[in-house]
Amino acid sequence: MRFVWAVVAFVIAAAMIGAGIAQRTVFQGPSEASANVQTDGSEAYTLIDGSVLTSVPGAQTLRVEGDGEVFASYGRTADMKAWLADVPYTAVTVDGEGTVQTATVEPTVTPASDAAAGRSPVDSDLWLDEYEQTGSLSTTLQLPSDMSVLVASDGTAPAPSNISVTWPIDNSTPWAGPLIVGGGVVLFIGVVLYVLGILHVRRRRRPRRKGLPLPVTEPISTVDADAEAKGVISRSRRGGARRALIAVPALGVSVALMAGCSADAWPQLAATETPSPSPTVIVPEGQFPPAVTEAQAQRIVSRVSSTVAEADAALDANAASQRLAGPALAERQTNYTLRAALSDRPALPAIPAEPVQIVLPQTTAAWPRTVMTVVESADAATPTTTIMMLTQDSPWDEYKASYVGNLEASTNLPELAAPYVGATQVPPDSSFLVLAPDKVAAAYADIINNGDKSASYTTFDTANDLLLSAIQANKTQRTDELNQTGAGTAQISFSASAGPATPIALATLDTGAIVAVNVYESDTAKPTNPDAVIKLDNNPAVKALTGVDQSATGFTTTYSDQVFFYVPSQGSDDQIRLLGYRSSLLEAKVSP
Repeated sequence: MRFVWAVVAFVIAAAMIGAGIAQRTVFQGPSEASANVQTDGSEAYTLIDGSVLTSVPGAQTLRVEGDGEVFASYGRTADMKAWLADVPYTAVTVDGEGTVQTATVEPTVTPASDAAAGRSPVDSDLWLDEYEQTGSLSTTLQLPSDMSVLVASDGTAPAPSNISVTWPIDNSTPWAGPLIVGGGVVLFIGVVLYVLGILHVRRRRRPRRKGLPLPVTEPISTVDADAEAKGVISRSRRGGARRALIAVPALGVSVALMAGCSADAWPQLAATETPSPSPTVIVPEGQFPPAVTEAQAQRIVSRVSSTVAEADAALDANAASQRLAGPALAERQTNYTLRAALSDRPALPAIPAEPVQIVLPQTTAAWPRTVMTVVESADAATPTTTIMMLTQDSPWDEYKASYVGNLEASTNLPELAAPYVGATQVPPDSSFLVLAPDKVAAAYADIINNGDKSASYTTFDTANDLLLSAIQANKTQRTDELNQTGAGTAQISFSASAGPATPIALATLDTGAIVAVNVYESDTAKPTNPDAVIKLDNNPAVKALTGVDQSATGFTTTYSDQVFFYVPSQGSDDQIRLLGYRSSLLEAKVSP
């Protein structure tokens, strides 16, 4: 009966081990799926649509081979198509049956210039990320269906034509390991049963003797004395050795099979649950996506900081214009002029690159686009917190900082939406705020001119306004200086007005808005005596800007203020509150 059970165990072991090995060999499916894209190499750009990337679930591995530089970037499909709207490109899509197709897409808008055909895709602010290598490029992505990949070389040469996308396939065999190990255990049991069966048969074949038992002092020995003296092994010992040698192959087979089983050959019993965050901000249905992600904003701020730093060092206004616009560029241009003429003229504060503490992007699918950032300086010697409004005018333009100011340490910003939600841009003439954005600069200028007699005085929180106190202190100082040198022969007057820059406003969570405006402050010094002149002995900056050292008609000096306010919603009892500002000399002219 033992032989029967041993044979059954051998059969079961063979079936289990065979099934386990078959799962890891002949029955194991492919480890990845792939799609090859072959283009005719006639266009400078190839756009791989998100439908191709998500046609197979899982991470996507992009491989591109070409001659020379190989460039790849990814971003929102709508942004990619907007960037390619003025040039022909090869579109890679899939049809209803999942077949990869390529087609040439002609321009849908008229190119702004001849440079569009050779436009480099490197370092565009639209990309969420980009990669660049020579000869070949391989990277693993995990993009959703609303994102696409752009492949190019340098924007002039044809895009690489050898492109492939692969996806990993789960071909794990979780029962292969248990089957092989279980088969090894059953095989061992079968070997044990077989050995026991042999021993049982041998015991039954021994002769049975009947008679009186021998005395205890005379035991029967199966080995003679000479043989024992020579070290001959008894029959019982040889049998034990053979049983041990028979069991070793079974254990060896089991160990060898287990050694070939990787982690994917076993069931994953310790499954971990992925926590799902509770939403703290509800995104309105149908709302457009934010203009940039946090990573994009960090990269954009870093590029702005680097470009402006290089322009500051070279006093190059053209270089600064690549990343600055509006009041932020105007103050730099004046500063470069003064620093070129006056060796002791200090540079304007640098734009810090990191860390970006706050990102508030506009939610939009069109252009221009706006992003507000708050960046803390990493320089412990001169710690500053910079607030900026950056604008991208078109898909082909880079983000430029048009308003730059400094936040005071005591400034409390209103509650803002999360960066992945974004904020709507408030129209300049919005009636949903206590004061429309395009009226904020004029109202503030009226307070500068008339103080508590202004009709807008109670609308603003003037008690905690550091800029107003600084302006008043400057007025007093300038008046005192003029009186010391030209009392009775000259006078000075001050006026403020709304600057020419368009205000920018982004909504806050309490339906208010952060509004950036431009205010001009001007002072005019004129002689009151026909024989008197205004000299610039103590004002080298005005002398450098006007090119003269005295005037019989006087001088007009203008300062530009970039001011950031929190403007509450209509019906709120809160006042308009100053958040930050930057004030700098803009121009000086000889009075007519």
